[in-house]
Amino acid sequence: MKSFEKTGESVWKKGTDVLLDLLFPPTCEICHQVQQQGRYLCEHCNKNLPRIAEPCCEKCGEMFEGNIQSSFVCPNCAGLDYAFSFARPVLDCSDAARELIHHFKYSRAIHLARDLASIAAEAFDDPRFQRALEQRWPLVPVPLHWRRRQHRFFNQSEEIARHLGKMLDLPVVPALKRIRATETQTHLSRKKRLQNLRGAMQLSRHGKTLLRKNPPAGAVLIDDVFTTGATVHECAKILHANRFENVVVVTVMRG
Repeated sequence: MKSFEKTGESVWKKGTDVLLDLLFPPTCEICHQVQQQGRYLCEHCNKNLPRIAEPCCEKCGEMFEGNIQSSFVCPNCAGLDYAFSFARPVLDCSDAARELIHHFKYSRAIHLARDLASIAAEAFDDPRFQRALEQRWPLVPVPLHWRRRQHRFFNQSEEIARHLGKMLDLPVVPALKRIRATETQTHLSRKKRLQNLRGAMQLSRHGKTLLRKNPPAGAVLIDDVFTTGATVHECAKILHANRFENVVVVTVMRG
């Protein structure tokens, strides 16, 4: 019965997608060519977005030029005691990638969430995520304060995580909440970002329920951009303090 329901649901979704494509044809966000199946990023433009490749810092994912044969930690991460094990962004910073994410976040382009999640899913090709996939660690979106969410109408990290969870068959748990409105981080140094975020996060009701019912071995924090790592560090600190033994990070882009 379940199989029939799932098949029927799949057929219904495909039919709905075809109808929507006919009535409101989606276009690529970058080249504006008409797309199908609700896609807003064409294959050509997707491939042209520069990916992070080795050699890159094993802690924050920042790429470096040169002949580096072994794993390394970049000068920015050296001496820093992050609360997460490592972060794996997928896209290197570029004008096109920045514009895509900026439009998603600040122009309420929620329709881009699935395409951005598809990009983020590439991070899981990294063998360091094998344990997270096998043990089905929950995807934990970085939270927004309710005021900012009210202004933006959605949490970009939550939307990416929701689609990513479906793609990878991983649970999505909003295990954190932001209890204090903070100044925007955009123009702050790492030190000021850390000060700005201190005491801003807390375990949510969903996080407490997860720990009570079936405590996972770890969690994968999901965000749109990794810049200094201050936000995900603060999130990981709260998760560690509440018995999440392993915390790793996935983001769409390295800022």
